[in-house]
Amino acid sequence: MTIAEVLLQDYDIEISNTRRTLERVPEGKNDFKCHEKSMPLGKLAMHCASLPLFGHYIIEDESMDLAAPKRPHVPLVFTTREAALKLLDESSAKCRASLAAASDEHMQKIWKFSFGEQVISNSARSFCFRGMFFNHLIHHTAQLGVYLRLNDIPVPALYGPSADEGMGG
Repeated sequence: MTIAEVLLQDYDIEISNTRRTLERVPEGKNDFKCHEKSMPLGKLAMHCASLPLFGHYIIEDESMDLAAPKRPHVPLVFTTREAALKLLDESSAKCRASLAAASDEHMQKIWKFSFGEQVISNSARSFCFRGMFFNHLIHHTAQLGVYLRLNDIPVPALYGPSADEGMGG
């Protein structure tokens, strides 16, 4: 199996988990926060929906400097659940296509991620994709699950049963 084929197995699962969680995000609670330091629910939902673009950039761009971005930032304004799901579908399709087309050689190339002179990571694309994109997406999708729980919305079973549904809901 190629690196891309291995990553695509995880990719499809994580996008499905994110989609199932976004499908439950309530409309009209955009400003809900678990804590003063927490991201508002609407912004968090849109962050999850757009995160596959980051995976796409890891594969397509030579590097990323957050202090001098070359790509436009997606506005993280939640309007409707359907708009969030549409953004997830579009961003995940781009990322999946990039990943499916990536050779092992390309995925083994070093990808520098920085903020100006501060290097955040300087590792193989495959490592950055798993560590920075997958882990980031999983982290924020799990946060959305907490927000759902605190709003009495059933939490989907993602990696095992939730208190609201059995395996795979």
